[in-house]
Amino acid sequence: MTSGDLSPSDAELLRAHVEGDKEAFGELVRRHRERLWAVALRTIGDREEAADAVQDALLSAHRNAARFRGDSAVTTWLHRIVVNASLDRIRRRQAHPTVPLPDGSRSDDRPAGVEPAAPAVDHETSMVVRQALADLPADQRAAIVLVDIQGYPVAEAAEILDVAVGTIKSRCARGRARMALALGDLRGRDSGHVAGGNQDAAETVPSGPGAATPRPDRHERRDQR
Repeated sequence: MTSGDLSPSDAELLRAHVEGDKEAFGELVRRHRERLWAVALRTIGDREEAADAVQDALLSAHRNAARFRGDSAVTTWLHRIVVNASLDRIRRRQAHPTVPLPDGSRSDDRPAGVEPAAPAVDHETSMVVRQALADLPADQRAAIVLVDIQGYPVAEAAEILDVAVGTIKSRCARGRARMALALGDLRGRDSGHVAGGNQDAAETVPSGPGAATPRPDRHERRDQR
């Protein structure tokens, strides 16, 4: 901290919470809830489920703060808990798919004021891209969301997901390849719309040499469950 900045660090807030400060954890959440919510929403693809995942994750963080050892940044720790809560919900609902709530609807449990902006009307391309992301295996989807959509460095995404850097690279490559195949027909029908004007497509399916070419990775083979 500088002399002009009296705000406590994330680690100081977490430590104060553990020591009994009733306001510290709320301040920590206010700092980071927007990105935590965005990661949960992008990973799950359903507002109601994302709200529940964030709520579960923050409750877990609140209860288990004393276990934080400082081996990573507090934000990395919080993101890891949110991603794990999101992946748990994805796995639980795989056998019983649900229909996401329409854009603009609201859950009382969802963090207020932090919902990522969404277009008023879902266009066909946007829907297909979202479905292609939703159809990815959970581990690939989480890596794509963190690296390609939320813009986290590969090394930080690896910390959040608690896997090797090579595993993140492999999961992203495989996820991009799956999405490229899923979106192939759409590109053929309306290549100008996908490549030119659709933000979801541009953000979700990175382009460039080798972006959609999966490469075998020893970390991926080792970490696959």
